[in-house]
Amino acid sequence: MAEALRVGIAGLGTVGSSVVKVLAEKSAELKRQCGREIAVTAVSARDRRRDRGIALDGAEWFDDPVALARSDNIDVFVELIGGEDGPARASVKAALEAGCHVVTANKALLSRHGVALAEIAEKRGVLLNYEAAVAGGIPVIKTMREAMAGNTVTRVFGILNGTCNYILTRMEAEGISFDDCLKDAQRLGYAEADPTFDIEGHDTAHKLSILTSLAFGTKISADDIYMEGISNITQADIRAAAQLGYRIKLLGVAQKTDSGIEQRVHPTMVPTASVIAQVHGVTNAVAIETDILGELLLSGPGAGGSATASAVVGDIADIAKSQPGFQHGPVFGWPAKELAPYKRARIRRHEGGYFIRLTVYDRIGVFAAIAKRMADNDISLESIVQHADPDQAETQKTVVLVTHETTEAAVRKAVESITKDGHLVDKPQVIRIERAA
Repeated sequence: MAEALRVGIAGLGTVGSSVVKVLAEKSAELKRQCGREIAVTAVSARDRRRDRGIALDGAEWFDDPVALARSDNIDVFVELIGGEDGPARASVKAALEAGCHVVTANKALLSRHGVALAEIAEKRGVLLNYEAAVAGGIPVIKTMREAMAGNTVTRVFGILNGTCNYILTRMEAEGISFDDCLKDAQRLGYAEADPTFDIEGHDTAHKLSILTSLAFGTKISADDIYMEGISNITQADIRAAAQLGYRIKLLGVAQKTDSGIEQRVHPTMVPTASVIAQVHGVTNAVAIETDILGELLLSGPGAGGSATASAVVGDIADIAKSQPGFQHGPVFGWPAKELAPYKRARIRRHEGGYFIRLTVYDRIGVFAAIAKRMADNDISLESIVQHADPDQAETQKTVVLVTHETTEAAVRKAVESITKDGHLVDKPQVIRIERAA
C-alpha cells in the first residue's frame, strides 16, 4: 500500500474543524477507497489555545500559514482561511510554487486570482481542487470538469446562495417581510451580522464567475456580472408572482450569446411547476444545459460545516487516489494559458419577458398612459392587471404587467418614461422571468 497522504490544514473554523473530524472518523473507509491512509500532519490557525473539540495530537502547529504551505512534511495544503488576498492568497501561491497539491473552499480567492493560480498549478504539475467553493456539497465542479467531456455548455444557472433562498422561501410560506425574515436568518446563523455580501448578490456572483469559466473556457471575470440583490423584494411581489404561477428565486445565470458571454445575478421569476422552483430553504441547485446531455440539474446542501467539509474531503481523496507522475487535467477544464479573454455580451433579447410592478396614483388615464409607453418601446404585453392591496391608500393602486420577450434596454426606457410622466407613487419593481428546468 502507498505511503500516507500528508495533509496540512490552514484555518480551523467551522469547516476546518469539520474536515479534521471527518478525516479522523472516516479514516478506515477513506483508506479502503483511496488505497492509502490520509493523515493530518500539520495545521495553522490564529489561536492555539482555543478548544475546537477535535484531536490534533501529532500535528505540527504553524502560526504562519505560508510557512505551513512551504513545509516539506505535507503533500496537500488545504486552505480554509478565506478572503481573496492576504494570507489565503499568499499561502496557496506558496504551496503551488513549492509543488504541493492544494484544496480550497475559497470562492473569493478563485474569482479574483483563479487563473493565475491555475497557471502555477499546471506548470508545477500539481492539483488545485476547489469543489467546496461553489454550491457546498453539490459536486458541480467535478461534474463540469470531468464528467461532461465532449459536451458543449450553452447555459448554466442556479440558486447559489442558501441565505437568499431561505429568506425568499420563508417570505412566501409565512407572509412575513424581508426585514423580519432577515432578522430571523441572522438569529439562526443563516445570515451574517452584516448580510450585504449574501443578500446583494456578491456571493452568488463569485460562484457564478467560476462556473462561467468552466462552462465556456473563458478567463474568470467577476467584475463583468450584472448584479441585483433581494433586499427590494416585497410581499406584493411574492403574492403577485404566486397569482401568475411563478416563484421568486435569486439566480445566477451565465450563457453564451452571439455577441459574447452574459453573466447576471438577480431575483428571477421561475414557473412554480419547474424543478428549480421546488428548491427551498438553504438548499442550492445548479442547472447545466448542453448539446449532448441536454439539461442536468444538481441539487443539495449548499453551505454549512458538514456539506463544505464533505466537498473538501472529496477533493483530498481525489488527490490520494492520483498516481505519481500522472498528468493532471487543467484546473478550469481548459489549460489556463488557453482560456479565452472574457467578452461581455451586448444587452440581449431576454427570453421569457419581464414582470413589472407599479404603484400608481388612482386616476383616469393611468392605464392608457402606461400601455402607450410600452407600445412606444415596442414592448408587447402578455397581461396588465390591477391588484388590490389592503395596505394601500385609497388614492393608490398596484398595476402588474407581464411582457412578452423584449430587451432590457426597452423595459428600462419604458419604466423611466412612466416615472417621468408622474404616475408613480413608489420606485417601480422590475423582475426577469426565466425559463427554468
